[in-house]
Amino acid sequence: MSLAGVKKYQNASLRAKRTRARIHGTAQCPRLSVKRSLKHIYAQLIDDDAGKTLACASDSDVEKKGKPLEVAKEVGMLIAKKSESLGIKKAIFDRGSYRYHGCVAAIADG
Repeated sequence: MSLAGVKKYQNASLRAKRTRARIHGTAQCPRLSVKRSLKHIYAQLIDDDAGKTLACASDSDVEKKGKPLEVAKEVGMLIAKKSESLGIKKAIFDRGSYRYHGCVAAIADG
């Protein structure tokens, strides 16, 4: 990997640490973490106290395929349904190193 590629990942991890320094998920109000790649999008509910993932959803779980924003909104709805079945009413949104727009915002809207 070139030096430019290494610097890109270092900057992304610094942005994610800066975001996660201000939020902390518990069992009653877990952290909703988002991972985005060029092809896929993932979301998971994390209990930071226990260090466990409570629920997860991705675009492979969605039956309806379409535009990326529509799929991201469906992933948001799917993780919301899973959280309701666990009895979770609130979650803290963790955007990681990504900006809050596009597919990341669509998950939050879903």
